[in-house]
Amino acid sequence: MKKTNIILLVVIAVSIGVIVTLVGDFSTYETFATAREKEGKEYHVIGVLDTAQVMTYDPLKDANFFSFFMKDKTGETHKVVFYGTKPTDFEKAEQIVLTGRMQGGEFHCNKILMKCPSKYKEDQVALSTKQL
Repeated sequence: MKKTNIILLVVIAVSIGVIVTLVGDFSTYETFATAREKEGKEYHVIGVLDTAQVMTYDPLKDANFFSFFMKDKTGETHKVVFYGTKPTDFEKAEQIVLTGRMQGGEFHCNKILMKCPSKYKEDQVALSTKQL
């Protein structure tokens, strides 16, 4: 075999190995029940803010402690603890995606992503009614 063929085979083998390790790391959205089964493992949980329960954030006492209750896509509600500042317009979020792990009945997250309502919804509704 030529040296170029051997080098090409090595490059292909390395790239296949990299692809396999990356595919195994992709995660999907889970529920609190799944996170509770494997406590300590990091998950992405999607849900909505439970406005019936109390949110705790006192920036004068501790600006890096924020807790609230979230309902996942199956309807299960749990307390969420976030060690960071409360995101701006958190109450207006349509959906919340948390990255973290369960610890003793509480979900401790290290990242919060919010899907906020679109400011263009009213414009789209007005445009569609004009077309009718």
